[in-house]
Amino acid sequence: MAEGEAPFMSEVFRPYERLVEITILGKTFLVPERNSLLRAFQFISPETIPYGRFCWNQECQYCRVNCQLSDDDQARPILSCKFIVSEGMHISDLAPELVGCLRTKLGQAQVAIVDAPADPNAISGADVPSVASAPSGPNGSNGTNGIHDHDE
Repeated sequence: MAEGEAPFMSEVFRPYERLVEITILGKTFLVPERNSLLRAFQFISPETIPYGRFCWNQECQYCRVNCQLSDDDQARPILSCKFIVSEGMHISDLAPELVGCLRTKLGQAQVAIVDAPADPNAISGADVPSVASAPSGPNGSNGTNGIHDHDE
């Protein structure tokens, strides 16, 4: 166990030798390699992610994000509980549960969220979910109906 590291943290994460850089909604973070993206979110925000409604096994879909890897030409939907973090990942959209858990770490009042699909087993390039903006107006309105389709 590294000096100053809490025992809880060392038991939660897979062994790692270094931290890798990822970007979440334009903000850069260092997270442990060889761990799922959801564990990386827990590394960033240990006081909120463990209390989210995450199943950690692909059933709930609350950890869905849009992610672009360094060698991808566009973002794609993934489940952060099943995807191993890698250097240079860019997370462009977050599921509502993740927005709530990471809001203070991201330091933004408005973040993009990914709607969960009607079919929880549907995760492919053809099933790209729609994206909605978190409410920004005083009455919860952002001036649109909040739904924006991705251009394919």
